Amino acid sequence: MQSATSSFAGQRAGLAQPRSAQGTTRRPLRVSASKTNPAGPYGQHSKILLDEAQMPTKWYNIMPDLPVPPPPPLNPATRQPLSADDLAAIFPQGLIEQEISLERYIDIPQEILDVYKLWRPTPLYRARRLEKLLDTPARIYYKYEGVSPVGSHKPNTAVPQAWYNKQEGVKKLTTETGAGQWGASLAFACSLFDMECEIFQVRASYDSKPYRRMLMELWGATCHPSPSNVTQAGRDILAQDPNTSGSLGIAISEAVEVAAHDPAAKYALGSVLNHVLLHQTVIGEEALQQLAMLGETPDLLVGCTGGGSNFGGLAFPFLREKLAGKMSPVIRAVEPEACPSLTQGVFEYDFGDTAGLTPLLKMHTLGHDFIPDSIHAGGLRYHGMSPLISHIKELGLIEARAIPQSECFDAALKFAKTEGIVPAPEPTHALAEAVAEALRCKETGEPKVILTALCGHGFLDLPAFDVYLHGNLKDVPLSREKLEESFKHLPMRA
Repeated sequence: MQSATSSFAGQRAGLAQPRSAQGTTRRPLRVSASKTNPAGPYGQHSKILLDEAQMPTKWYNIMPDLPVPPPPPLNPATRQPLSADDLAAIFPQGLIEQEISLERYIDIPQEILDVYKLWRPTPLYRARRLEKLLDTPARIYYKYEGVSPVGSHKPNTAVPQAWYNKQEGVKKLTTETGAGQWGASLAFACSLFDMECEIFQVRASYDSKPYRRMLMELWGATCHPSPSNVTQAGRDILAQDPNTSGSLGIAISEAVEVAAHDPAAKYALGSVLNHVLLHQTVIGEEALQQLAMLGETPDLLVGCTGGGSNFGGLAFPFLREKLAGKMSPVIRAVEPEACPSLTQGVFEYDFGDTAGLTPLLKMHTLGHDFIPDSIHAGGLRYHGMSPLISHIKELGLIEARAIPQSECFDAALKFAKTEGIVPAPEPTHALAEAVAEALRCKETGEPKVILTALCGHGFLDLPAFDVYLHGNLKDVPLSREKLEESFKHLPMRA
């Protein structure tokens, strides 16, 4: 186990509108709905667009609004709460301040806003054709993040992370990636700020998604299959199992190791940590404005969860409104049945990586050495859930469900044939739950409003759809014995 100095850590975006004397943001004018026109004068619209002037200018930090603060990350050597100084070896000061901040709103620097304008604000769609196929009275909306240059929500945090590192003179960023959306996003962001980028991609995805690796290299990054022979952590894993499919935990170990031994480098993480979820709240803040234009509030908000960034980005602004008594949506996280950290993991302190180089995080975990089966939603194959989302789940503020990938791809096919967008395998989990809820509404007659985030397109994931279309997609049952064995190695139980 390394010392904390060679480890990494592991928290209402303002709208570009005038503020009242009390300092609160004025919401867009709400439009009255009716039984005959349930979405106001925008009722026949297929998409709701915002002007660039309406883009959020602040990130929202949910920490101050929680009834109970989450447990702190611990120094693995002392088992005492981690200090800001412990994080300096891996993160720049600007991101450390955001990670531990108790400020409700954090200004988005103008340079970052200027880059955001390449794709933000993103559209909110009404899935009318899907509703018609399902013959449901439910109204289904999806916030589409696939319009970014990389085709997913990940640049929302990749750009800020690269920018804050650049401000402090960092020359190189290292990271891990599963399906490759995060790796491509960080490669894109580093290219904007003239920084080097070294990426460790989970072997299963490196082999099955070659175009994502090509995209990373196109933007100037170096990409290794993980585990690799580049690091000691990778060599140790390969010595145990030369044919391992890898995991995000292993890839994190490799990226952290490289950053810790290079004084010119820092580490960047695409999910899990507080500052990452903070950056993603632009998604939910825009969606709040767009639904207000329709006179709608969601009855169900559903998002996919791997590490939690997409889900938190959509859900946290709505949870703020719920905690304030302004709306009361059910908020539901959906994860893979093969990697069910929220639904079958334990809420305990664990390492964020396989080699044990990180601090101890209190989270729902399957165990840091748990290696999930090679499902097609590579971005959701992480052993732990964001500590912040895990804590919110423990408080009973959100629900969770795990579903098999066959159900996900069935929903994806319905969506692609009606709405025209091929979704990435990760958000098909949320789509599957939205479809299931819409069909329940068909049985009950309830005209529920369902909101989800389509966090990325699947144009580079077509081999997975090919497997499904030819009847070769298999659901891999989770071995309880494998899970129990992994739990035995949790650090606080040792």
